[in-house]
Amino acid sequence: MDFGVVLQTDPPASRVIELTRMAEELGFTHGWTFDSHVLWEEPFVIYSRMLEATDRMIVGPMVTNPGTRDWTVLASLFATLNEMSGGRTICGMGRGDSALRYIGKKPRTLATMVESMRVIKGLVAGEEVEYQGTRLRIPWVGEGWDLPMWVAGYGPKTLATIGRHADGFILQLADPQILEWTLAAVRQAAADAGRDPDEITVCVVAPAYVGDDLAHQRDQLRWFGGMVGNHVVDLVRRYGTDESKVPKVLSDYIAAREAYDYSHHGKPDNPTTDFVPDEIVDRFCVLGPVEAHVEKLRVLRDLGADHFGIYLMHDDQEGTLQAYGDHVIPALRD
Repeated sequence: MDFGVVLQTDPPASRVIELTRMAEELGFTHGWTFDSHVLWEEPFVIYSRMLEATDRMIVGPMVTNPGTRDWTVLASLFATLNEMSGGRTICGMGRGDSALRYIGKKPRTLATMVESMRVIKGLVAGEEVEYQGTRLRIPWVGEGWDLPMWVAGYGPKTLATIGRHADGFILQLADPQILEWTLAAVRQAAADAGRDPDEITVCVVAPAYVGDDLAHQRDQLRWFGGMVGNHVVDLVRRYGTDESKVPKVLSDYIAAREAYDYSHHGKPDNPTTDFVPDEIVDRFCVLGPVEAHVEKLRVLRDLGADHFGIYLMHDDQEGTLQAYGDHVIPALRD
């Protein structure tokens, strides 16, 4: 199992660089950031610094979207970073949540997302693609690079799209039961499309906090249930209470949800996440002492997870990174 760290690009950018460097030294292989360009600093500028500060780490957004930047701009950004780093980038992709909604726009359709992935991946590879009726390629890209495109999602249509088109599946929560259900849908869609399901990388990403004070950890990580609930609300509006499409283990807890404050998106002090019960925090996140982390991650690995990414938005960032480097990562790699 590989390990990544997911950061918010809050100023100062030097703090993001510091944590990225520390993570690589402790055995993390991937450095991710949120991508909401108004809520936080522009991540693609910071990626160049993250790559410069590391030797092996693979860097990219968790996740970007096809709506806030022209697709050719995204392709040029990734190709430039690859040229500078020897090909150490990756692209997490979604339809767009906070990045678009915060500026008053709607998330893009799945079809638009898939088309953007084709254009971006082809251009970064040095290929000629058709883009909005025009044939083009990036002339300074030689043989190019294979840009891994991992897609995040929960709903049945998104899971089917991942199985048909994505290089990787991102599940933004660490609940084994939901991983089993969603991964089965992804793999079935891949098989139906004639793909080898085992070629799709499976990434579970969730907040992790190592320590013994569970009450404090839950308070620090409760924001995550609110963020996930923001996506689940869209699924319930679309599919209703059809458990074959939205299982109750994913949707029941949002009944008490009243609103969501994007200005506190992904932050422990989010005032609109009080509805999230302790049970959801425990299921969706990884908390407790080192032994609890190792135990839960072994379950996720045995269910098919290839990669675990830590959302590091809490008050003991260095402590959690150090505990993972000293104990958790060696245990999972052994």
